Amino acid sequence: MTFPRFIIGCMLLLLSALPLVGQAQDRQKTTRVDLIRADDIRFDREIAPDARRLIGDVKFQHDDVLMYCDSAYQFTQANRFNAYGNVHIQVSDSLEIFGDKLYYSGNTRIAELHGNVKMIDNQMTLTTQHLYYNLETNTANYIDGGKIVDAENTLTSIWGFYYADEKNFFFKDSVKLENPQYVMNSDTLRYNTYTEVAYFFGPTTIVSDENTIFCKNGWYDTRNDIARFSKEAYYTNGEQYLSGDSLFYDRNRGYGKATNNVMLKDSVQNTFITGELAEHFEREHLSEVTRRAVLTVVSQNDSLFLHADTLRSIHDEENDRRILFAYQKAKFFRHDLQGLSDSIVYNFSDSTVYMYHNPVIWSENHQLTAQRMEIKTADENRMESIHLFDASFIVSMEDSSAFNQIKGRNIVGHFRDNELWKIDVFGNGEALYYVRDEHEEIFGVNKSLSSDITVYLEENAVSRIVLHTNADANLFPPNELPHDERFLQNFRWITDKRPDKKEDIFVW
Repeated sequence: MTFPRFIIGCMLLLLSALPLVGQAQDRQKTTRVDLIRADDIRFDREIAPDARRLIGDVKFQHDDVLMYCDSAYQFTQANRFNAYGNVHIQVSDSLEIFGDKLYYSGNTRIAELHGNVKMIDNQMTLTTQHLYYNLETNTANYIDGGKIVDAENTLTSIWGFYYADEKNFFFKDSVKLENPQYVMNSDTLRYNTYTEVAYFFGPTTIVSDENTIFCKNGWYDTRNDIARFSKEAYYTNGEQYLSGDSLFYDRNRGYGKATNNVMLKDSVQNTFITGELAEHFEREHLSEVTRRAVLTVVSQNDSLFLHADTLRSIHDEENDRRILFAYQKAKFFRHDLQGLSDSIVYNFSDSTVYMYHNPVIWSENHQLTAQRMEIKTADENRMESIHLFDASFIVSMEDSSAFNQIKGRNIVGHFRDNELWKIDVFGNGEALYYVRDEHEEIFGVNKSLSSDITVYLEENAVSRIVLHTNADANLFPPNELPHDERFLQNFRWITDKRPDKKEDIFVW
């Protein structure tokens, strides 16, 4: 035994004996250890004046406890004995202790066992090489390593303390609990052998084939496979990572819940979601975050931040695709792109964003509206194209009272380096844009009608318009066009809803 462990052993022995002070006063006197039988009794004064050597089928009784061994030295004046070979202590009908060697004091009622020690009760079996057992307080402790085996679990640690009456074990240093479904490693742990509930009070990791869980405080019901974790708690299955101030997990249901300061990270898609409440359903491959939920799509150039009342992530294993749903009051911000919609769906497999129920997109100085939209993106979340369906409208401001406008049934916008460079209008096309001279002065307003229209832009300004069918185009001097005719039907300019920074995504 190393010196530090010797000190710890002495402290634990002292702590286990402390209750004896008051109890000894209650009993008034110490009871004697009685020798019940032995095949041969010899006196050995060379060892001590009162030493008796007992050989063969030795049996002692102290109060209601029976102790057996092959041989022993009994010291009657000191009210103690040393037992050797096949040591057996019958503590009660439900608790027995075995070992190779025993030092027992009747005055303190502390038994010190050495060599192949085994303690058995109705719920578990403890094995160790060195064990202290206090018969007065029904407590046991070991400091050189021990193993507990019950119906489903095997638990090992460097030292442990056992309260037999409450069925509570306290473990410290290299604690390991092995279950057929997982392996738990902890710094400090309390385990009840009756309820099979483990409580953690230090860094703890639970590893299974499906996932890994870490925390610094919490409990795990090993019988029912439910648990609660806190203090830097997180859950991960390799691709997804879930953390929060408090985690609840039901292994049988495959259900997890995180509350307060929640983060759900997807390393494959390079995204993470934060919020105050998250739920994860393993079997359905579904995660949901609410209460100030925010999706962050990480990019080297510019990350995108999206908020909605509810963010739901689903992994379609059959088609190997992941889909994100943003429900109610969805709003996002990126420095070069902003938008809002009642609901947004993002398909990670083809990098397509779907926006429903009167969405709005702002890109540079352009505002895009429609009944619904689809946005195609490429690597690093670069926009390739945007499809506007039904009541499509694109507006950009020339000055405080002049707006370029394009409308039609459906519109497709094409992007280069995240800048709109071409617009295709399909059905009921209309265009109104202001024309500038070489001095950048407005000298005319062009109004065009055509079933289909193509508009080309340079540096976010209209450079050319192509009218494909049933074309009708007129150029008006600005002063000759009445004010009410400078706006196409259903014109809206709603930049007051446009987020200027990521914090604005929470403002609806």
